[in-house]
Amino acid sequence: MIMFTTIEAPMHPPYLVFTDLDGCLLDSQTYSFEAARPALERLQENQIPVVLVSSKTRAEIEPLRQQLNHQGPFIVENGGAVFVPLGTFGFSITQARRRETYHVIEFGTPYAMLRDVLKQIEDAVGTPLLGFGDLSSEEIMELTGLSREAAILAKLREYDEPYLVQGPATIAAEVCRQIVMRGLQWTKGGRFFHLTGMNNKGQAALKLLQYYKRQWNLDGPFGKVETVGIGDSLNDLPLLLAVDHPVLVQKSDGTYDRDIDVPQLIHAPGIGPIGWNHAILHLLQLVA
Repeated sequence: MIMFTTIEAPMHPPYLVFTDLDGCLLDSQTYSFEAARPALERLQENQIPVVLVSSKTRAEIEPLRQQLNHQGPFIVENGGAVFVPLGTFGFSITQARRRETYHVIEFGTPYAMLRDVLKQIEDAVGTPLLGFGDLSSEEIMELTGLSREAAILAKLREYDEPYLVQGPATIAAEVCRQIVMRGLQWTKGGRFFHLTGMNNKGQAALKLLQYYKRQWNLDGPFGKVETVGIGDSLNDLPLLLAVDHPVLVQKSDGTYDRDIDVPQLIHAPGIGPIGWNHAILHLLQLVA
């Protein structure tokens, strides 16, 4: 059984892994992480924390955490918030609010506001923009291949609105321009564009890194934690820019996302969790 519970006595230098989910740790079609299990087990053996970083909602990530027996922090909805289970760190977390069994650090814009802006832009461009708030669970199932239960959880959004543009590329470009004009951001995942506030995965990951460094007594000027970030799509770019070892896995068609250009980028040979597994085992071999 995989368990990600220990954050004390890390490797020296300590390592911290941030990973995207869909199309990365999870297969884009089956949503399985079995191909990455050998690397996940090696990380657990070496007490290297794995932080889940996704466009998924908290409601979607929680069942996956149960499957992984993952008990550490995780980042939701493209950096909209960091969820830290109570008792994870041995100190108080400032700028966090208590929510059920978590401390939550919020970076994102409330979902209702994003929905309002999407409708404003839809009127401005004169083209339907289908967000998750417009789609039924059945329609999301058809578009994504998710189960009914997973599609229902995907609609429980708080900081990020995935949307589809119906029309030519010029319309999509205009929608993106309208978003930026309104002081918000857009990005693109595997299947959808995403409307967000001024948050991203990299910003959230760096905040969480600060907490790990403090926990490990490495928060001084000479403290060093080696960070690994693994992604597959444009919405992972801020995360890949924020880490020491950025890794890009192949998409389902065997290509790499051409929009990602990061210094010292590692192109993992393999699609989704296959590439994920290869990259992690290779990195662990280098530091063994």
